[in-house]
Amino acid sequence: MQRFSAFSLFRHGLGGQQGWKPQWRQATPKPGYDAIVVGGGGHGLGAAYYLARSFGIRNVAVLEKGWIGGGNTGRNTTIIRSNYLFDESAALYDHALKMWEGLSQELNYNVMFSQRGVMMLAHNIHDIQVFKRHVHANRINGVDNEWLTAEEAKAYCPPLNIDPKVRYPVLGAALQRRGGTARHDAVAWGYARAADALGVDIIENCEVTGITRDATGAVSGVETTRGFISSRRVGVSAAGHTSTILDMAHVRLPLESYPLQALVSEPVKPIFPCVVMSNTIHAYMSQSDKGELVIGAGTDAYTSYTQRGGLHIAAQTLEAICELFPQFRRLRMLRNWGGIVDVTPDRSPIIARTPVKGLYVNCGWGTGGFKATPGAAHLFAHTMARDEPHPINAPFTIERFRDGLLIDEAAAAAVAH
Repeated sequence: MQRFSAFSLFRHGLGGQQGWKPQWRQATPKPGYDAIVVGGGGHGLGAAYYLARSFGIRNVAVLEKGWIGGGNTGRNTTIIRSNYLFDESAALYDHALKMWEGLSQELNYNVMFSQRGVMMLAHNIHDIQVFKRHVHANRINGVDNEWLTAEEAKAYCPPLNIDPKVRYPVLGAALQRRGGTARHDAVAWGYARAADALGVDIIENCEVTGITRDATGAVSGVETTRGFISSRRVGVSAAGHTSTILDMAHVRLPLESYPLQALVSEPVKPIFPCVVMSNTIHAYMSQSDKGELVIGAGTDAYTSYTQRGGLHIAAQTLEAICELFPQFRRLRMLRNWGGIVDVTPDRSPIIARTPVKGLYVNCGWGTGGFKATPGAAHLFAHTMARDEPHPINAPFTIERFRDGLLIDEAAAAAVAH
C-alpha cells in the first residue's frame, strides 16, 4: 500500500502528480475463498479488513453488485454519535465512536472525522423527560451527554431559532460533544485500500444471485453474475437488500425496507458549527466541508426498494428546517436523493450467525448504520472468524425476536441520522 504523508504529497507534487498508484486492485474472482463478504459498503469493506488484520484470514473476497460505496454508505448524511439509551446499544455505538477517533491514523487515510458535537432538540415536556433520561443513562454507561437550556443551545448553535412563539418551540437540548460527522466516501475508500493491501479481493459489478448449501445444509458458496465462488464462510452486509439475499438461503428475517431521503443546499461559507437533530419534527441538519447544508428526514411511510422517496417528505422536512433556522429560507436546494434502509421491529441491528452454518448477517441498522461503521465491521469480523459473537454484539441476535429479549431503541432512532 502506497502510504500517504506530507512528504509523499510534496514529492508527487514535484513530479506532476504522475506517480500515484490505483488505491485498490481490480480483482478477478478466484474459484474459492476462506471467507466472502456480500456488500461493498463501509460495513462490508471494514469487516473484510478486520478479518485480514485482526484475525489473519486474508483469502477474502468482497462482492459488490455495483461500485464500492455506491449504496447506503455513499447516500447517508454521515452523522456519528453514541448517546443511545439502553446498555447494549450504548456499548455498541460507543465501541464504534472510540474506533472512529483513531480510524484515519489506522487506515493511513483521512476520513475527515470531525467531532463538532450532535445536539438533539426538545420541543415539549415529553422530549425533555426522554432526553434527560438519556443523559443520565449515558453517564452511567460512561458515554458523554449533557442537558442544555434553550439559551445554551442557541449559544452552541447561533443560527437556531428559540422564539417561544414558533410551532415547535425549543425548550432545551441534549448535547454529545464527542459526536460529529465523517466523510462517507473516504470511509469506504480507506477501508477498501487497507483491505486490498492485506490481500483482500474487492470485486465490483458482481451481484450475488444465489447461496448454495451442501448436503448437511451448511453454506458451500455463492452464485454470482460472474460465476460460482465457493466458500464455507459467507457474511451478508447488504443493508436494504439483506432480506432478499438471505431469502436465497431460505432464511427469513424480521426486516422491512424503506426509502430514506436526504438533500443538500447550495454551498455557503461556514455558518453551522454542529449537527442539530429534532426527533419530534423529523428533521436534522449539518454543514459539509464544501459548505452545503446537509438535511435529512425520517423514512417514507411505505416499504420499497427504490432509491427515491415521496416529494412531500422532503417538503415537510424543509418546512421544519425553515422554522428552526429562518435565516436559511432563501437558500436553494441543489439536489436530493434516496437510499434503502432495513428496519427491525425494535429498531436495533442484527450482528449474528444465522440458522444456516457458515452464514452470517449484519443488518437492521435502519437509519443509523453509518455511525456504527468501524465498530459494526469489527464485531462482524469477530463473529465470522470465531463463529461466535463478541460480548458487545452478543445481545444483537436473530433469536431475540423469538425470545422477547428486544432492545427497543425506537425513541433514539426515530429520525434519519
